[in-house]
Amino acid sequence: MILNRDEYRSKTLGCWLGKNIGGTLGAPFEWRRQINDVSFYTQDLGGEPLPNDDLDIQLLWLVALEEQGIEVEARILGEYFLHYVTPHWAEYGTAKINMRAGLAPPLSGIANNPYRHSCGAFIRSEVWACIAPGCPQVAARYAYEDAIIDHGNGEGMHAEVFCAAMESAAFVEGDIGRLIEMGLSYIPQDCGIAGAVRNVLDSHAAGRSWREARDALLQDFRGSTAMGILWCTSPEDQAKGFHEGVQGWDAPSNIGLVVLGLLYGEGDFARSLCTTVNCGEDTDCTGATVGSLFGILHGADAIPQEWVRPIGRTIKTACLNLGELGYFGNQLPANVDVLTDRTEVVARQVLARQAPQVTITEGAPTDLAGLTPEALMAGPLREELQRYLNATRHRFRFFDVAVDYGEAGPAIRPGEPKTLRLLLDNRDKLPATLHVHWYTPEGWLVLPAPDATVHVDVFERHRAFEFAVQAERLPAGLSRLAVELSLPGRPTVALVPVTLTNGVL
Repeated sequence: MILNRDEYRSKTLGCWLGKNIGGTLGAPFEWRRQINDVSFYTQDLGGEPLPNDDLDIQLLWLVALEEQGIEVEARILGEYFLHYVTPHWAEYGTAKINMRAGLAPPLSGIANNPYRHSCGAFIRSEVWACIAPGCPQVAARYAYEDAIIDHGNGEGMHAEVFCAAMESAAFVEGDIGRLIEMGLSYIPQDCGIAGAVRNVLDSHAAGRSWREARDALLQDFRGSTAMGILWCTSPEDQAKGFHEGVQGWDAPSNIGLVVLGLLYGEGDFARSLCTTVNCGEDTDCTGATVGSLFGILHGADAIPQEWVRPIGRTIKTACLNLGELGYFGNQLPANVDVLTDRTEVVARQVLARQAPQVTITEGAPTDLAGLTPEALMAGPLREELQRYLNATRHRFRFFDVAVDYGEAGPAIRPGEPKTLRLLLDNRDKLPATLHVHWYTPEGWLVLPAPDATVHVDVFERHRAFEFAVQAERLPAGLSRLAVELSLPGRPTVALVPVTLTNGVL
């Protein structure tokens, strides 16, 4: 599959322009549950966009890719998140507290985190799509590693995977309906994100107005507005009972509104953005996501200049530690054009390594010969991502090891066994017999035994082995354990950390 370089760059630039425009348009109405009446920017912007965390963290991910290489995963991204993301609100703060306590992703996004179902992850999905254009399976893997940092196994993680897959596919697929179905193929069909999307699709198919579709969505898929403050919900919506909702359960309704804006916008830039923002909720995030997807679909030239001129092409940051990112932030791209240039450099590396069937070529026309809609669907990837929802993953040369903590996360209670599953993937060409040895604090019990021998065949790559650990007394903080896996007769040794928290505190 060949992507013409000029077309790729236009779509990528359109993505970043649309992101800046949509975020700026929606920012003044963020977290208001109300019907807005927006048709253009509502403030004098002086030629610059409003700062927005929707784009900030993606700039950080670009730096991480440039510094660490394209094989970044959650633990590497988590270190960048911890050092360079400054806010401590909601899921951001909870994840940083958890990582500082020693919990690696996805545990950092699971433990004591009611905000794992919120919007902080899907707003940073575009970078993965732009470095993996036309390769939604690659983009979805990156998005998963990103989202589990602060959303763990929650709806926020499903939201980012859904968006990244849809945005990546939009480089080569122009039909909104098919793109939505492609995005849905990457997430569980019974999750809240899928339910909210289906709700909007049903309203649109039934011929309801966008206002009716918005109300139907909020009837069944809504969290609370800003900290549950009553005045953040309009009197009209209070009368509908919309002032009540679960704190932190925000991603389903907002993803639903993204889909609503795309469907009811009917390919018109202004209508798509304004319809989305006029629905209320997390308006800077929903507007920015719709704007970026429109830009990928149609390219930068399709974005009217009347929307570009008031904000220009610069990038303004809101939540990054600029003092550590070069000289007062000069390591970050200063505008969307430089961002496009640097995105392209990384994209070429990703495609060469992870999707050699796709190339970005100067001069040659885009050629999608042989590309089928099925090739853009998730396939087995959906089940693979679900397999590790509650597990920390560790990659070694010949095999991968994951520690599955279960839905309860890393908590253990005194005197009660805590079940842990070791998930082993043999990536070697040979079967492997591994010796397993547990290192635990003094007095801990490991069942069935602290030593075991397990076999993983080359044709049986995914094997699960269950252990239970138990302690009569626990420290107030973390308990650190380790599992050593060695291959008899070979020098390979893998040491896997296990971290547990006191479930009483």
